[in-house]
Amino acid sequence: MPADTVSVTGWGRTAPTRARLVRPCSYEEAAAAVRECGARGGIARGLGRAYGDAAQNAGGAVLDMTGLDRIHTIDADGGTVLCDAGVSLHRLMEVLLPLGWFVPVTPGTRYVTVGGAIGADIHGKNHHGSGSFARHVLSFELLTADGEIRTVDPGTPLFDATSGGMGLTGVILKATVRLQPVETSLMSVDTERAADLDDLMTRITATDHRYRYSVAWIDLLARGTSMGRSVLTRGDHAPLDSLLPRARRHPLAFRPSQFPAAPSFVPEGLLGRSTVGLFNELWYRKAPRARAGELQKISTFFHPLDGVPHWNRIYGRGGFVQYQFVVGHGQEEALRRIVERISGHRCPSFLAVLKRFGEGDPGWLSFPMPGWTLALDIPAGLPGLSAFLDELDEEVAGAGGRVYLAKDSRLRPELLGDMYPRLAEFRALRAELDPRGVFTSDLSRRLNLQELS
Repeated sequence: MPADTVSVTGWGRTAPTRARLVRPCSYEEAAAAVRECGARGGIARGLGRAYGDAAQNAGGAVLDMTGLDRIHTIDADGGTVLCDAGVSLHRLMEVLLPLGWFVPVTPGTRYVTVGGAIGADIHGKNHHGSGSFARHVLSFELLTADGEIRTVDPGTPLFDATSGGMGLTGVILKATVRLQPVETSLMSVDTERAADLDDLMTRITATDHRYRYSVAWIDLLARGTSMGRSVLTRGDHAPLDSLLPRARRHPLAFRPSQFPAAPSFVPEGLLGRSTVGLFNELWYRKAPRARAGELQKISTFFHPLDGVPHWNRIYGRGGFVQYQFVVGHGQEEALRRIVERISGHRCPSFLAVLKRFGEGDPGWLSFPMPGWTLALDIPAGLPGLSAFLDELDEEVAGAGGRVYLAKDSRLRPELLGDMYPRLAEFRALRAELDPRGVFTSDLSRRLNLQELS
């Protein structure tokens, strides 16, 4: 089984550590890799799109699960797929869209594995109606620290600890997932501008129930009466009768756009306040005041950045922090204060999105909860960033909210219990299931996820 000691980092490229990278290509090899993790333990890794240190393990083992990439069975009548954990959402789309099926939940990239989607309990633009990924998982097989492979069903403690559990309960080997039926591979999209944050939240609250997907790009450099100005984009899968006759010949074709890769070297400071401010101004101005029924490719609507390989390089060698938090309904004032503070701090984020979550899912460390979630990318070298984000953490925790562990690289452990009230149950189950701490990561050590108190 191939193994090399390499530098491993998250998509944000902020805190690389060295680990022994193991590439199992079968369930037996995965079990052997777990047995041979050593004193520093191991953690499963998919395509490396967790922004922080969740799939890193300094001095230990990292199990690259992308070699387990078989699609076992597709129920084209019932709408389910059984596949290995290393299968990517991109691969599922390639195979399933021509059959009239789509993945039930996708984040802003399709280059995540099914195992990673469960481990992070990913969410998408449809959480307000469809929930997170684990809600659509009918069962999965989990390799635990004792070498046993367990079939795990919804409604059980192990299912709830694993969905959103960041790989710390074991290695997911394969899963059965319920799919979404579609008639075409296009989206029918409505776009409109919102003048400020209050205008945006009013529009989202009034109309979200009419759309399967809803998200807003928000200008976090705008201040004063324009604070929170946004471009709101909502849509659904286009029905067959909305296509022109020529397009109906191949209504389920999946042809993602592809552009040149980002250069390997980008000057530091390229995405500073001036350049991001100019981008934000142009992006807001070019958006239509109101446009309905535009047909877009699935890749354009869901994954525009996937068309630029290695787009994370544009932040330079210092990398970037993606900060995502959620606060509940009734905490709109807290959201306004946080947006005002980000705007006042002049955080140069051109990738900033606001959306609304629906009912939370049962995962003990699952991120979504009913309310408002804001995600933004910030160059890691921004002066005073660490202290500023610590202050935002306090504000989020004080409002009963939480930050997203799959994107985190710097949260202080003392706030974790306030943000995730079922943390003690997670730690207790881990202690029982994995008393030797076989499954561990840089994130779990930083946040003391393996401690009982």
